[in-house]
Amino acid sequence: MVLEKVNSPDDVKKLSLDEMKVLSDEIRKLVMKKVDAIGGHMGPNLGIAEATIALHYVFNSPEDKIVFDVSHQCYPHKILTGRKEGFTENNYLKYTGYTAPEESAHDLFKVGHTSTSVSLATGVAKARDLKGGKYNVIALIGDGSLTGGEALEGLNNAATLNSNIIILVNDNDISIAENHGSIYDNLRKLRESNGTYENNFFTSLGYDYYFVKDGNNLEELIETFKKVKDINHPVVVHMYTEKGRGLAPAVQDKEAYHWSLPGVISNPDAQIQTNVEDYTSITRDYHLRKAKEDKSYIVVNAATPRVFGFDREYRKQLGNQYTDVGIAEEHAVAYSSALAKQGAKPVLHFMSSFVQRTYDQLSQDLCLNNSPLTMLIYWGGISGADCTHLCTFDIPLISNIPNMVYLAPTNKEEYLAMLDWSVNQTEHPVAIRVPTVNFVSTGVEDKTDYSKLNKFKMIEEGSKVAILGLGNFFYKAEDVQDELRERLGINATLINPVFMTGIDVDMLENLKKNHELVITLEDGELDGGFGEKIARFYGNSDMKVLNFGAEKDFPDRVPLDELYERYHLTTDLIVEDIAKTLGLVELSK
Repeated sequence: MVLEKVNSPDDVKKLSLDEMKVLSDEIRKLVMKKVDAIGGHMGPNLGIAEATIALHYVFNSPEDKIVFDVSHQCYPHKILTGRKEGFTENNYLKYTGYTAPEESAHDLFKVGHTSTSVSLATGVAKARDLKGGKYNVIALIGDGSLTGGEALEGLNNAATLNSNIIILVNDNDISIAENHGSIYDNLRKLRESNGTYENNFFTSLGYDYYFVKDGNNLEELIETFKKVKDINHPVVVHMYTEKGRGLAPAVQDKEAYHWSLPGVISNPDAQIQTNVEDYTSITRDYHLRKAKEDKSYIVVNAATPRVFGFDREYRKQLGNQYTDVGIAEEHAVAYSSALAKQGAKPVLHFMSSFVQRTYDQLSQDLCLNNSPLTMLIYWGGISGADCTHLCTFDIPLISNIPNMVYLAPTNKEEYLAMLDWSVNQTEHPVAIRVPTVNFVSTGVEDKTDYSKLNKFKMIEEGSKVAILGLGNFFYKAEDVQDELRERLGINATLINPVFMTGIDVDMLENLKKNHELVITLEDGELDGGFGEKIARFYGNSDMKVLNFGAEKDFPDRVPLDELYERYHLTTDLIVEDIAKTLGLVELSK
């Protein structure tokens, strides 16, 4: 194996061309084994192997700075920079799936969100120039990242540098799903013309431009990289690679193999689930039904359709009542706000981690204009994810913007009732946090009038302790209620708050009559979250309040059970904290 003698980029420089070709196949095999074992980004990493080898053959990392966009394509880079043991059995979890400076000097930034590489690289290049440095700065951008606003802002600024910056555009003719927007039409025309199309997007901005027709051809890549190395002005290298290269199913279905679950190669049938009712399936069915009933109904997302179960056939069924704006969440909010303002009925979908990019648009374009948009937030909650993809921040981010109504359903019937109310009302922008912890169907239609804002649901009235279980954590609240009864003899009050954007003053005031302690449970960050609203309400009273949720930090691939222990979110620890606060000794355990 060639890979056995490659432990750093210096070792890559010693290889012959034939050895590098063998190395690219060996890298792909390691990527396939790791992703098949634990899941991860398959297609992008398979396609970038040759370009990564050529990069480390020609340039001198870490002296030369390579900035990855999204890190979808950093696995080969990690293998070549001393971390190949992380791609062997029993070590698969040793390294994160994204660039991480704490792992290696060859990684400059922790990066997991899209469209940032050119901006970051521009800053690196400018700092180099201010300090009199001479090294190369390379931004590697791909997988649809050019649709992101920050990528365009970075390209605009980087073009004015009168110094070295090299932007590698990894064009594999697809984003996470198919590409959207005229920029990718321009890339297509550049490919078809072998880089000679006269209306070149990059040259129009002032860049020198090089086209690599076969981005998996080591000779062509090395030749081009040598031409641009140490260049004294901004340059774009546009290389056409094959996403999923080396794995036939990943080439044939690039969308499905962009990010893969474990077993995608060894047990592909296990990836297919049919006839399973969950929040994804009922949302899909709801959209189809509403789209048939109302031609103004439209489903919108930003480049991650499979997160929401929108496969190709489903998108085809929706037709022009479906928009994928590309990796452009800010645009998605403004676009959808305008749709709603003009009488359409848009339902905008975001993964919690990606809604972070939209704060200004949520505040200004949406809420300040009070557009009656419906927005669905998926995957919100505490998890063992990489620190780049945490979904714990949406409650503080969304729930504190004026005019916004943010709802937390606890079962199927509540969720559908909230959807119905939201898409038909015209008074407020409404976000709904799609449950992730449990799929529960009560079998009883929810007839709540959600237009009566900030009215909590009293589920069971007790005394001494009141438990407010928000959304995902409502069922944890039920468990705590049971344990309080069994271990402390307390018949606690159980409340489903429903609304994250306000408080039920009447209900909270009434609790003062026969309660000593109110606890809140929320599946998200405590700072700025729901529980603090309750604590603030009782701040000038004798009522004690305990808030349970996530601390303000960036845990990185920490198992969920460990986080629950750390945050005191297990039932035992919650009951212990209640007992201590009330000065009680538990009757039994």
